[in-house]
Amino acid sequence: MTLNGKVALVTGASSGIGSACARAFATAGAAVIVAARRTERLTALAEELRTLGAKDVLCIQLDVRDASAVQAAIAGLPTEWQDIDILVNNAGLGRGLDKLQQGDVREWDEMIDTNIKGLLYVTRAVLPGMVARDRGHVVQIGSIAGQKSYPGGGVYCATKAAVRMLNDCLKHDLLGTAIRVSSVDPGMVETEFSQVRFRGDAERAHKVYQGVTPMTPDDVADAVLYCVTRPAHVNISELVMLATDQASPSSVHRRS
Repeated sequence: MTLNGKVALVTGASSGIGSACARAFATAGAAVIVAARRTERLTALAEELRTLGAKDVLCIQLDVRDASAVQAAIAGLPTEWQDIDILVNNAGLGRGLDKLQQGDVREWDEMIDTNIKGLLYVTRAVLPGMVARDRGHVVQIGSIAGQKSYPGGGVYCATKAAVRMLNDCLKHDLLGTAIRVSSVDPGMVETEFSQVRFRGDAERAHKVYQGVTPMTPDDVADAVLYCVTRPAHVNISELVMLATDQASPSSVHRRS
């Protein structure tokens, strides 16, 4: 599977699934744009990607919640980076597990602004170029939380359900073009997600994965790579992934 001659943009690339996708693309020979807020991590990642075989690497400090910054970043790409072939909308987060009547509105705003609006801002900035060239692939990193709810997941589940519906609508918008649209929806993956959700409470985050063999970011990146390396006439519309120890967001087998 090769991505030689392709330019890939990955948001939320400083850790977890985003950095794993960047590594997978680099190994396949793509030129990779890595975008995230934490520039020191991007710098270290870029060095690693070059050793893995990336044709080239470009780091962009970007907060996807800032519509003006997103538009400026994409519009200001150097000429050799402007023809983006693959967009992976990975930037996203969950906050808390409070019941709706006890929820923190600021946390709701953060999830909505990142998971929905940020995805829209980046897609809106990148997509016109893909349409003009009549080629490209948009991959959303969704979640099984967008398909089945779980206690305390109200707003997060709603944001991921929105991503799923936006993806379906995008396929209608792009029908008749050669642009493909995919959603990779993982279940339990061990990343920084739970630490972010619980605002750095490492002990509580550790318990999420206790007694379970979760998926890794590399597992998800492998699925993303599979999607983007299918023949041009094949579109993997939706790919749902679960750890073997998981049946649904709230049904998990834990070993004692």
